[in-house]
Amino acid sequence: MRKTEKEVLEYSQHAIDIIAKKEMTKEEIEAFTAEVVDNFNNFVNPGTLEYRKSAADDYTSIEWIDEKDGFYDLKGRKYIDWLGGFGVFSHGHRHPKVVETVKNQLSKQALGSAELLDGNRSMLAKILADVTPGDLKYTFFTSSGTEAVECALKMAMMATGRHYFITGTQDFHGKSLGALSLTGKGVYREPFLPMLQGVRHVPFGDFDYLKKTVESMAYIGELPAAMIFEPIEGEIGVIIPPDDYFPKVRELCDEYDILLIADEVQTGLGRTGKLFAVDHWDVKPDILTLAKAMGGGVMPLSACVCTERCYEKFMYDNPWMHSTTTGGNPLACAAGIAGMNVMLEEDLSGQAAEKGAYLMEKLAVLQEKYKDIMVEIRGKGLLIVMVFCDDEKGYQVVTEMFGRGVLLSGTETNARCIRIEPPLTITYEHIDAGLAALEESLAAVAAKA
Repeated sequence: MRKTEKEVLEYSQHAIDIIAKKEMTKEEIEAFTAEVVDNFNNFVNPGTLEYRKSAADDYTSIEWIDEKDGFYDLKGRKYIDWLGGFGVFSHGHRHPKVVETVKNQLSKQALGSAELLDGNRSMLAKILADVTPGDLKYTFFTSSGTEAVECALKMAMMATGRHYFITGTQDFHGKSLGALSLTGKGVYREPFLPMLQGVRHVPFGDFDYLKKTVESMAYIGELPAAMIFEPIEGEIGVIIPPDDYFPKVRELCDEYDILLIADEVQTGLGRTGKLFAVDHWDVKPDILTLAKAMGGGVMPLSACVCTERCYEKFMYDNPWMHSTTTGGNPLACAAGIAGMNVMLEEDLSGQAAEKGAYLMEKLAVLQEKYKDIMVEIRGKGLLIVMVFCDDEKGYQVVTEMFGRGVLLSGTETNARCIRIEPPLTITYEHIDAGLAALEESLAAVAAKA
């Protein structure tokens, strides 16, 4: 029910005062916790609360203070971050160089006029052109991974004059209608069918199936504008293709003049032990989508980086063919510039490779010890999943870990797979502490079986 302006003004000032607080008394914590739970139940999503109840003993934990190596909840409990905001916190939490750069920009200007030239956007676009593989040159900035994928689809259509796409059956590309047309999870798709027409889903990593699909589409005159794949399927549970798969995909695309879109929203920017996951196979895409870690863990930022061919029909004649008011704003691009600087200066991809190998070795020992519960581990760099015998055991482990102050979560489309996706800056101390908590958690779950 609509409130009076006076009531809304009073509540908004209350919210501002809460944000300004550095700490709270016990009574204030209890009151604010009850308020947040009530707000979620009535104005955000009661389903979130139900999920939290199933995944944690204390479902009312509220994020409060972000630190370099983790964060505290409102009640003062510190958490070791093995989740990394689903890939957002690759640089760690509140990396000082990223925070300082954003503060410096904020002291001058937050959002742009959208009419004058934006210096930050130009500098970040140059950095991406210089660091990405192949002939990628132009960048369109957005704010989320889904937006970057939507941009890539429109680019491919205009560059080729075609309107069909090929993707992996279990790929995840987002939940807006265009991106959802590509995402391979029926529970998210079915309520919104039909969506973008002419999308063919193929088994990921099966090149023979892909080749036959392209040959069939060519025969009936329905060649796709592009193939779009996650280089490693993340949300289904870190499915790594055969080493010869993407080189063959690139050759097939060249043979039929099909664009190759690498959706590196999750795998890009060091996560898998290379700057970009396609670098594992020396493959050069025509379009590359980035998000999550793109904003240095401080600002939301995504990017669609493409070759000149993909951009000229898309933007040359009409620079407003595709647009966004706040995508690539000065604050976000400042964070992106600092994030790329830190990524290279601290060799975050190298850290991911080394720490990932260490973690996988330790996990293999635990998997062998508790193989009736944890049936497999797989990963590349610091994109790792533990595969459990069923959903229930996986979430029992997540709950046990939460109680021990370590954050984990399932994947978006496969609840048996529990991801380990920590900041690339995670210390070996926190890796070892997490492993100790994991062994205790596995033992506790095994005792209940």
